[in-house]
Amino acid sequence: MAFVAIRILPSQLVDQIAAGEVVERPAAVVKELVENALDAGATRIDLEIEAGGTRLVRVTDNGCGIARDELGLALSRHATSKIASLDDLESLRTLGFRGEALPSIASVARLKLTSRLPSESHGWSIACDGGEIGAERPAPHAGGTCVEVRDLFYNTPARRKFLRTERTEFAHLDTVIKNLALARSDVEFSLKHNDRRWLHLPVAVGREQQEGRIAQLCGDEFLEHARYFEREIEGLRLSGWLAAPTFSRPQADLQFTFVNGRFVRDKLLRHAVRQGYADVLFQSRQPAYVLFVSLDPKRVDVNAHPAKLEIRFRDSRLVHDFVFRTVEAVVASPVEASADAVPRLSVAGADVESRPGDSLGSGRQNTLGLDGAHAQYLPLYERLHSQASGSTARIEDRELPPLGFALAQLAGIYVLAQSADGLIIVDMHAAHERITYERMKGELEAHRVTAQPLLVPVTCKVSLAEAEAAEEFAADIERLGLSLVRRGPAEVHITAVPALLAGADVAALVRDVLGDLAGSGGARRLATAVNEVLATMACHGAVRANRKLALAEMDALLREMERTERIDQCNHGRPTWMRITIAELDALFLRGQ
Repeated sequence: MAFVAIRILPSQLVDQIAAGEVVERPAAVVKELVENALDAGATRIDLEIEAGGTRLVRVTDNGCGIARDELGLALSRHATSKIASLDDLESLRTLGFRGEALPSIASVARLKLTSRLPSESHGWSIACDGGEIGAERPAPHAGGTCVEVRDLFYNTPARRKFLRTERTEFAHLDTVIKNLALARSDVEFSLKHNDRRWLHLPVAVGREQQEGRIAQLCGDEFLEHARYFEREIEGLRLSGWLAAPTFSRPQADLQFTFVNGRFVRDKLLRHAVRQGYADVLFQSRQPAYVLFVSLDPKRVDVNAHPAKLEIRFRDSRLVHDFVFRTVEAVVASPVEASADAVPRLSVAGADVESRPGDSLGSGRQNTLGLDGAHAQYLPLYERLHSQASGSTARIEDRELPPLGFALAQLAGIYVLAQSADGLIIVDMHAAHERITYERMKGELEAHRVTAQPLLVPVTCKVSLAEAEAAEEFAADIERLGLSLVRRGPAEVHITAVPALLAGADVAALVRDVLGDLAGSGGARRLATAVNEVLATMACHGAVRANRKLALAEMDALLREMERTERIDQCNHGRPTWMRITIAELDALFLRGQ
């Protein structure tokens, strides 16, 4: 290789190299310009886009503006008003700070910057064509700043050919605007594409207006299934909207995380949220959420990525645990009474027929392990199921529990119940599976899992890998109330099972549990796989399809559901119950039309 002398690169080439980090596509230009507008204190930002941003990007704001003698500096590298020392860099409260965005954009496009201070009678503009900065000129301007970027990558054809179609580029740009608009509901946004109004978001003050903006950006359905929450501890604040697991998505397209008002794609936060949904998501489905994390700027490093989309927390373990525990608690909230304003239907004593064997003292209820779950509703049960009450006995809506009272069993699978606002349909196996699972987790956490010895040990044939897992994890398995002894190369004896699972198919239960452990390849200890094992055990202990239940058993199941965490989904993420309101039933039968 020939000898080449070391030399300093021309400033224009340096800017174009820097542009490779900052300006990937038109969406990146919009992100940088809108963030500058937000840092300038703008309360209104108007965007005009042509050809997906490749022909024109114009961002106009009503911020503080730029003085005439600073216009040229704004287009110079590493010139910024946002930091002055290392202390400023370590406690950033602005979105931008490097002073590279404008010069980098100007080096690969034709840029015009117009601005006016509130104290001046007119504005000033300056142009920069491919990095060549012109002189300031007076220009009419209403106030604030307008940045116009034309012909992106006109002087770098190699970069321009990597751009996608106009439709694709605008989709990326639209996503950036949505992210910024979700982060700053106190700012009005307007977006035009090819002279057509695409988006207009007025200022949203207060939770009701914020939810209106979220519905506009994320869809009404997301908001219908989302629950608002907020929690603060040790200088960390987490708030936002978490969608119900039943609204899960096949892809992560409705996952928005913001840290101190900055949209980020942080792996730590997403992993923490995913863990919070761990017990309730179906297979590989993705949760939907809009989350805001607030903390001292000194506890987060936003300078970890050129586009500032990735960050680093100084107390990453604390942040992860805080987000995980908060999301887990919100998702685990038990069933609440519906607050929807829907027509109400009173429950008459004649509507629920009393049958022989359906009394509250029915011995069949005990086999579900739900004794006492409905004690607080004994007076209502008596009025509902009493022959003496007749058709005149009525129950007020306010007296009804959230999931109402059982009416019947359908196809040996579903429990039908009448609530204050309509019909409740419960998958009895899925619901009982979740109840059993949560009970077993509670017992395990409290170190009081009750084991029931078997009078006659059960011999179970297993694979060699499963037998080895039984021997390796014997002590850990015993903590779950399951006692196994290996008696041969591929045989185990079962001497005790958890009391909650009494009556289950013991051999099938053990084979599934050992299959879970053997499937981990010995790479994980039982402590990390315990929830999967408990879910398997709970599935075996849940009431099976085609089992006939008495009304008292169904009602006890409903009451236990109402006080069980994460009851909306079973251990595999399937929904456990659904509601059909009276209004929806009226619509099906065209009543009132």
